[in-house]
Amino acid sequence: MRPSLLATLERRPRPRLWLGFLVMALCLAVETLVGVALAKVVPVESLGVLYLVGLLVVTSLWGLAMGLVMAVASTVVFDYFLIPPAWTLWLTKGQDLAILGIFMALALLACALARAARLLSGEVEARQEADLSAELARLLLRAPDLSAALPVTARRLASDLNLPSASIEPGDVPAEHGELALPLRGDSVHATLLVPGGLRRPVVRRLRERVVPSLEILLDAACEREQVAGALRHSRDELARVAEEQAALRRLATLVAHAAPEQEVFDAVAREMGQILGARHTLVVRYEPAHAAVTVGAWTPVEGDEVNPPLGTRWTLEPGTVTELVARTGAPGRINEYIGQGPLSTQLRARGVVSSVGCPIIVGRSLWGVVVVATSSPEPLPEDTEVRMTEFTELAAAAIANAQSNADLKASRARVVAAADEARRRIERDLHDGTQQRLVSLGLEMRGIEAAIPQEFNDARLQVAHTAKALEEAIAELQELSRGLHPAILAKGGLEPALRVLARRSSVPVELDVSFDERLPEQCEITVYYVVSEALTNAAKHAFASVVRVAVGVRDGTVRLSIRDDGVGGADPARGSGLIGLTDRVEAIGGTISVVSPQGGGTTLLVEIPLE
Repeated sequence: MRPSLLATLERRPRPRLWLGFLVMALCLAVETLVGVALAKVVPVESLGVLYLVGLLVVTSLWGLAMGLVMAVASTVVFDYFLIPPAWTLWLTKGQDLAILGIFMALALLACALARAARLLSGEVEARQEADLSAELARLLLRAPDLSAALPVTARRLASDLNLPSASIEPGDVPAEHGELALPLRGDSVHATLLVPGGLRRPVVRRLRERVVPSLEILLDAACEREQVAGALRHSRDELARVAEEQAALRRLATLVAHAAPEQEVFDAVAREMGQILGARHTLVVRYEPAHAAVTVGAWTPVEGDEVNPPLGTRWTLEPGTVTELVARTGAPGRINEYIGQGPLSTQLRARGVVSSVGCPIIVGRSLWGVVVVATSSPEPLPEDTEVRMTEFTELAAAAIANAQSNADLKASRARVVAAADEARRRIERDLHDGTQQRLVSLGLEMRGIEAAIPQEFNDARLQVAHTAKALEEAIAELQELSRGLHPAILAKGGLEPALRVLARRSSVPVELDVSFDERLPEQCEITVYYVVSEALTNAAKHAFASVVRVAVGVRDGTVRLSIRDDGVGGADPARGSGLIGLTDRVEAIGGTISVVSPQGGGTTLLVEIPLE
């Protein structure tokens, strides 16, 4: 008997006891009739085999007890009807006892075989159930999308169970068209297994008792796996978003740290924020007096998209717009739909702008402006847009504050230098037109007095001559001082003649190379003159140089000055030398100065000053 057949027999529930006795009686009657019919042609002793069939059937279906009863009954009936003399019962005969023993042994053997078949069928079913569960687990737990895996799982289930069809539908689905609906209710899933109606009872029982519980567990696990995978994807996307935002913030912070121009920072803020938030356009707006605003930065992802107003566009703040809302409240705000009839609202609707969010830019505790992001999607911008914009606007505010501070500092230094130069000019002019002229007049008068003194007053004459000479020396020193304050030749002849005068007066030989002829801006000429003057003075007093090489040229809109000596080196601006003043003067007009002065290697000054 094949295991599948044994399994089929053992899966069936044990029939009722009265049915066992009825089957026993029928088997004995049929076996006896057949035996009587065969007794004429077959030896009587071999007819006992006929009773084995009923014995095996009764023992297999109703167990050992009924088998033993069947063995005794078969022995009695066989002895009474077939063993001669017929119609007599002699159970005390040795032959009858032997037959009874054989039947009981066969009953025990049939019971053992039935038990072995039951175990074997259980093992076969367990293996089949394990294989089916493993296949269903593979389909459900490895699928990236549970909804797409349900039809595949149902087809595999129908194939393994030899079902005409099967389907697994989410939720509680009622049975239709004679189908059988088996609910699948787990901890986190509700679905329905639909199979054709009219299936055999063992198949339905197997579905209810084994397949449905297994599917419920697997679907629960698949749902949990899908939830975990979704959470992981969300976490990964969130981490990627945070990393992207941090990278954008780092780029902006780098611009701020490098004191980039305001316009570059505004454009970077608009670009980075628009890319991070996926906005259609981004604006950086500065508030102005008279309830107005002006665009100072803009970005749009589509080249040539005219949704953004051009830089420098000025407009009056209009109620119902996000710029007016932020200006009025001083806090982040949003407009999810532009329904106003004002010119700005009408223009925004015409450009396709649906939703806008603005975040204020606070500089020095004052409302400086606003950053605006907008979208043309019917859905409003996400709820966390204001929070995500805050860090960008803080960096923009820091950049603006730094730029304003740098601009104020440069303007202050430029005013100080200009005031000092003007003071030098005024002092030089006052000395030349006032004190110097009076001293020259006094000198002429002293020479006149000297010539008018008679020869006999030689001592007085000599004394007046000495005083006149001292006065002439004082005038010469005053002229030298006046030239040092603000050389007239610089204003009249330009930079090259003034530098040549400095070179001639220097106590250290100077090799001068001026590679341009045009006049430079006044502040640039003054700065170059004083840098060269201070460098020649330092070379003579501190460097003990034998030669100084000065080269001045103009290239790419920048004046480049190079001063090199072969002195002892070791010049350090931090020690309070005149280089500090030169640095302030050069940087005040937007230039840069660098000093290279190793010990024993001479000193090199490199100055670059933009002409604009």
